[in-house]
Parts: sequence; structure tokens; C-alpha cells
Amino acid sequence: MRKHFFVIFFVAPILALSAYLFAEKEDNKMTKEKNEKVIALPAPREKGALSLEECIRKRRSVRDFAPRKLAMDEVSQLLWSAQGITDESRNFRAAPSAGALYPLEIYLVKEDGLFHYIPKGHKIEQLAEKDLRPVLAQAAYGQSSVAEASADIVICAVYERVSAKYREKGIRYTDMEAGHAAQNLHLQAVSLGLASVPIGAFAEEAAAKILSLPRDCKPIYIISIGEPKK
Repeated sequence: MRKHFFVIFFVAPILALSAYLFAEKEDNKMTKEKNEKVIALPAPREKGALSLEECIRKRRSVRDFAPRKLAMDEVSQLLWSAQGITDESRNFRAAPSAGALYPLEIYLVKEDGLFHYIPKGHKIEQLAEKDLRPVLAQAAYGQSSVAEASADIVICAVYERVSAKYREKGIRYTDMEAGHAAQNLHLQAVSLGLASVPIGAFAEEAAAKILSLPRDCKPIYIISIGEPKK
């Protein structure tokens, strides 16, 4: 109990501060590194090996991952499940959104860099080539699963897109939408034979700095995904 208290109240803030300072130092460097290279993703499958009911039954939070890179078709499927366009004629996405305003922005952190998902055209833009998983783990108070996962998917939100219409309720609607997208990700991971863990404990300012987010874009959810360690 004392050890847990010490980690939460003394070690965790130090790790978060360290992550923030690292991000501050690297900010200009990362800005120069940004080449915004756009990469088209493989078309997502619309039928998997497991039923929805099986995915629900098998889903568990897993924090220990094997050192394996995700294949591009796996990346494609995961990102599509979170915010992919599922109705081209009306631009509706995989997760429901209040007023179809879609305030969420999805960022992908893996061994070969930082990426931003673009639903229109189902593609990603590379924002940096540096592996940011270790420093993102520091911002998550030293949670090793963030550093060891094959990929960390960070759900971010531009609250103003919804609050401009729904005012104070816009924050709640946006947070609800993040939950919808997250559940899609967890179940999609299971269908691919992968595992995931939801991460809510992290220093938001440090994470935003690490991801070089625009000022109006806030990180609200980290989902670490990979092959479970056997």
C-alpha cells in the first residue's frame, strides 16, 4: 500500500514532468521533421473470422505485449473501426456522433513514427519518424504497456466542433463518442487476434506536446494494442 502511494504521488508526477520537458525540448525538432507524408491504407475488410459475440466474450485488458510490429492491413482495420467512413454518400463513420459533427481526431504512435488518421480516403499522414512510445509511456505515469505495445492509438477531440451547436452538453457528447470509438477498437483488436488495454491515466499537457497537437485538440484516451505475450 505504501509503495503504491509512493508511486502515485511521488514517482508518477516526476515521470509526467520528465515527459513534458522532453516534449518541450523536442518540439521544434519534431516540427522540422514533419513531412506529412500521406500513406494510403489497404481497404478494410467487412467480415472477420470471429463473430461480434465472440469478440465481446473474449475481450480482456492485456498489459503485456510481444515485440511484434503491426502489419499495414491490421493498422488499416483498427483505424477504420474507430473513425472509418462506413457510408460514402453521407460520410457517416464507424462510431456514432452527435449531429454527425465528428469531433474526434485519431493519432497512431508506433515504432516508425507518429501518424494522423484521415478518414476521407482512408489514409494516414506521417507527422514524425521518431518512436514516441517510450516518452508517451512517461506521460502515462510510467505504464509499461504504452511503451511495449505494437501501437498506441490516441483518441483526441476538438470539443468546439460539438459544443458550438450543443453548448455545455457538447463535452459530454464528445466524451461519449470517444467511448464508442474505443469500444470499436477493443473489439476489432480481438477479431484480429490482438489484445488491447484502455489507458485513461496520463498527463494531458505532456501527451498533447508529445503528439504536437493543435491547441484546440485535446488527448482524452490512449489505447495500447499488440499481440499478447504468451
